[in-house]
Amino acid sequence: MLLKIIGTAAGGGFPQWNCACPNCRLARARDGQALTRMQSSVAVSSDGAAWYLINATPDIRQQIEAQPSLRPGPGLRSTPIAGVLLTDAELDHTIGLLSLREGGQLDIYATGPVMQALAGPFPVRHMLEPYAGAHWRAITPGDPFALFGGRLEVTPFYLGSKAPRYAYGCLGGDEGSTAPAWVVGYRIEDRLTGGKAVYAPGIEAWSDELERMLTDADCILLDGTFWQADELKGLGVSDLAAWDMGHVPINGTDGSLHQLARLTAARKIYVHINNTNPILNPASSECHTLLALGIEIGYDGMELEV
Repeated sequence: MLLKIIGTAAGGGFPQWNCACPNCRLARARDGQALTRMQSSVAVSSDGAAWYLINATPDIRQQIEAQPSLRPGPGLRSTPIAGVLLTDAELDHTIGLLSLREGGQLDIYATGPVMQALAGPFPVRHMLEPYAGAHWRAITPGDPFALFGGRLEVTPFYLGSKAPRYAYGCLGGDEGSTAPAWVVGYRIEDRLTGGKAVYAPGIEAWSDELERMLTDADCILLDGTFWQADELKGLGVSDLAAWDMGHVPINGTDGSLHQLARLTAARKIYVHINNTNPILNPASSECHTLLALGIEIGYDGMELEV
C-alpha cells in the first residue's frame, strides 16, 4: 500500500489567510524555517496507478498538481483518482468535491450524517448531479469495505459526533441516535502485504475503539490540530478549547502524546495541524519533544509504503 500525504494543515492551511500569529509570520518569511502547508488530505493506492483521496480540500487542484502520480493522463481527460473517502462533512474536507465536478463519475464514501449534510445545508450531492455526478457509497462504522478489487480492506471507525457548524440542527443519523457518526477515521489493511495504516485527523476522545484500531497498526496518521487545550484562548483568538472543537490536544494529562508514544507502530505521524500549533516551528521545544519520542510531524508530499 502506498500513501501520499498531500496536505497536513488544519482548516485554513498554513499560513492562514487572516492570521498574523508568530507561526504564520514565520511561514510567510519563506526562509525555510517553517514549511507552508495545504489542508489535510491523504492519497492511498495499492499499486501507484489508481488512487483514492481521503477528503477533498479547497486546495485540491494544487495538491494534484504537486503530485505527478495524481495528474491526469494518459488520455485527454482521464484521471488516476478513482474516488474520495470522507472523514466528516467539514468544509475544509468537502469543498474540493466541487472542483472534481468535471471528472468522470467518482466513488464517494461517507457516513449517513455526512450524506445528509451534503444533501441539505451544503448540497454538494445535488450540485454535482448536472455535471459528471458521483456514485455515493454509504458507510457504517465497523463495517469494512474493499478497494482495488479487494487488495485493500478499509474499516471506518467512529471518532466523534460533532457536526460542522453549518449543519447544526441536522438530524445526523437514525432517530433517537445519541451519537451520530459525524466523524470517522479509516483503518486500511493491505491484504497482500499485511500492512496496516490508520488515518484519524479528528479525534474527539481517546476511546477504546480508537485504541483497538491503533494497537497493531504499522503506520498512524493522527490528529495534531492543537498542542494544548487552551491554545486559541492563550492567543486571544477564541474562548473555545480544543475539546470544544472536536480535537484531543497533543499535550497534557489527557492529551494524545503519551498515548501515541507507547504504541509500537513503525511510523507515528501528526497531521491536520492548526496554524497556531508550536510544533510547526522546527526550532520549538514542542517540536523537539516529539522528535525525541520518535514521533514525526507530517509534511506535504510525504510518501509512505506500508
